[in-house]
Amino acid sequence: MGARCFCPCFDCDGHDHDNRTAQTELDPVLLVSGIGGSILHSKRKKFGFDTRVWVRILLADLEFKKKLWSVYNPQTGYTETLDKDTEIVVPDDDYGLYAIDILDPSWFVKCIHLKEVYQFHDMIDMLVGCGYKKGTTLFGYGYDFRQSNRIDKLMEGLKVKLETAYKASGGRKVNIISHSMGGLLVTCFMSLHNDVFLKYVRKWICIACPFQGAPGCINDSLLTGLQFVEGLESYFFVSRWTMHQLLVECPSIYEMLANPKFDWKELPEIQVWRKHSKDGETFVDLESYGPIESIPLFEEALKHNELSYDGKTVALPFNFSVLRCAAETRQVLNNAKLPDGVCFYNIYGTSFDTPFDVCYGSKTSPIEDLSEICHSMPQYSYVDGDETVPAESAKADGFAAVERVAIAARHRELLRDKTVFQHIQRWLGVEQRVSIHSKTSRVADASSK
Repeated sequence: MGARCFCPCFDCDGHDHDNRTAQTELDPVLLVSGIGGSILHSKRKKFGFDTRVWVRILLADLEFKKKLWSVYNPQTGYTETLDKDTEIVVPDDDYGLYAIDILDPSWFVKCIHLKEVYQFHDMIDMLVGCGYKKGTTLFGYGYDFRQSNRIDKLMEGLKVKLETAYKASGGRKVNIISHSMGGLLVTCFMSLHNDVFLKYVRKWICIACPFQGAPGCINDSLLTGLQFVEGLESYFFVSRWTMHQLLVECPSIYEMLANPKFDWKELPEIQVWRKHSKDGETFVDLESYGPIESIPLFEEALKHNELSYDGKTVALPFNFSVLRCAAETRQVLNNAKLPDGVCFYNIYGTSFDTPFDVCYGSKTSPIEDLSEICHSMPQYSYVDGDETVPAESAKADGFAAVERVAIAARHRELLRDKTVFQHIQRWLGVEQRVSIHSKTSRVADASSK
C-alpha cells in the first residue's frame, strides 16, 4: 500500500466517500505542460497576426529560425526573440486546453495521427469522459517554455489559472496534474507563493518530473541540440542544430542540469576522448567532467557557437548569465515545501534505457579541440527511467508523498498510458478503486530516493 498522507484534505488515500461522478461535484483539474509541451505563436506587434511556430510540421525549420530564435536579456531576465517586430505568445483558447492538446492541430497531423505531437489529448478525453467539463472543472496551462520556471510572467499566469478554476467551480480547490518540466514550474510556484498554493490547491499529481535534473539529455542538448521527433517524421520537423541554437539561450534548459547538491548514486558525467600533443608526441585519453567540472567544458565547447540571422552573425556561447539565473532557480527548488493540507502524488517512468553519462569522440577518433563536440554525435551510458528522465531523479521529489508509483512507460507516453489513467481516476475519486495488474510498483517510504 502507498504511504498515508496526514493532512486535512479529502480523500487523501485515494478513497472518495461518495465516489463522486457528477460533474457539478468534481473538484476542478488544471493540466500543466512540460518543456516543448505548449503551442507557441509568433504575433506581429503592429498588425496582430499570429503564426504558429511551435509545433508545426510543414515549413517547421524555416519558421522556427525566422520567428523563434532568441537571445537572453540579463536586464529583464527574459529570453527575447531576435525578430523585434514580433512577440511569442501562448494561445489561451478552449480554457487553456488548446495549447497543450495536439501541438500541431493541422488536418495533416490529425490525418496521419502523429502521436509525437499529441500532448495531453488522450488525458483530456479521459477526463471529459469521467464527467469533467471544460471551463468549469477542466483547464489547461500552457506557457512560454523558453523562460525560467520562476519568471514573473509564468508565475502570474499560473496564479490566474488557479484563481479562474477555483472561481469557475464555485470555490472548490484545484487538483493539478503536471507533466515533466511542468512539475518544476509548479514547485517554483509552491516555493515562492506557498500561501497562494495552499489557498487554491487540494492535490498535485506529478508525472515524469526531473526533480534533480535530466543529466544525459540536458548536457547533450546544450552541446549538440535536441531531436524532438525521431525517424522519418524528423525530416518534416525542426532540425537538431536549429533547436540547439534556441536551447543555448533558454534558462529552462539550464535549470534541468543535474543538481550538484543531490546525493546521486553515481555522479553524472560528460566524457570526452581527447587527443593531446606533448614534446612532439600525441596521445589519447578519456577525460571525465562532473556537474561542476562540466561548466568550463561547456564554455570551451561553445566558444565559437554562432548563427546567421537577417544578414548578421549572432554569437551564442555558453551563457553565464543564464547559468546564474538557473542557479537561483535551483535554490528556489531546493527550498520548496509542500504545505500541510495539500496531497502530493508522484508518477515516474521506469524500464527504459535513459541517457545519464554522455561521451564524445572515441579512442580511434578523438576530439582535439573541444569545439568539435558541437558537431559530433554522442554515445550514452544508460540508467533506468523513461528514456528522458532517470527514475532516480523523478522519484526524488523531497515531499511527503501520498504515493509514488513507478510505471513502465516512455516520457511522453505516460500522458496516454492506461495504467496512469487508472491511478489518476482513483486519486481524483472519479472511479472506484480497481486492482491494477501491470508493471508498476508503489513506493511506501515517502522519504526514499
